[in-house]
Amino acid sequence: MKIPIFLSYPKPYLQQQQDFLKKLTKLLEKNNIYPITLGVTDYDMNVPLIAIRRLLSVSYGMLVVAFRRGQIIEGITNPNSDIGRTSRDLSNTWITSSYCQIEPAMAFQIGLPILIIRESGVNTEGMLTEGAMGLYTPEFDLNNGDDYLNSMEWRDIIVQWIHNVMTVHNTRGIPPKLF
Repeated sequence: MKIPIFLSYPKPYLQQQQDFLKKLTKLLEKNNIYPITLGVTDYDMNVPLIAIRRLLSVSYGMLVVAFRRGQIIEGITNPNSDIGRTSRDLSNTWITSSYCQIEPAMAFQIGLPILIIRESGVNTEGMLTEGAMGLYTPEFDLNNGDDYLNSMEWRDIIVQWIHNVMTVHNTRGIPPKLF
């Protein structure tokens, strides 16, 4: 039986991103995990948040691939702060789609197992902040994408996440105990 999970990612704009996604999808399918993505495998006429919520309701986990989407050539946070806020240089930083923040936050609220991986250089804030959900968020380099998907780190992480997805799948249909 194939277990559906919500696969979230910004639309690839580089062939390397597309190739990484294909390899990741094949790896998931080999483990009987069926990735569903709004606008790719499933379509909905509703506003995006309703469509996302609908897909999450039939998913047993979420995997987010935070690809690079936009580059900040020159930037700084809290410039010229006069109340003691520390500024941070954002120059040469990458950002990803805002849906890589929204979708895992929605999945977190309903208790789905979440795995977030991000392309190297993507700004780590919000849901991408290390430990924001108590999870490790690994970083991968597309120039070594095959190496990462074959690494011990990836194998250990994906095995743990798949175990959590299978646990949700095995327990979701069990009725609550009244006593």
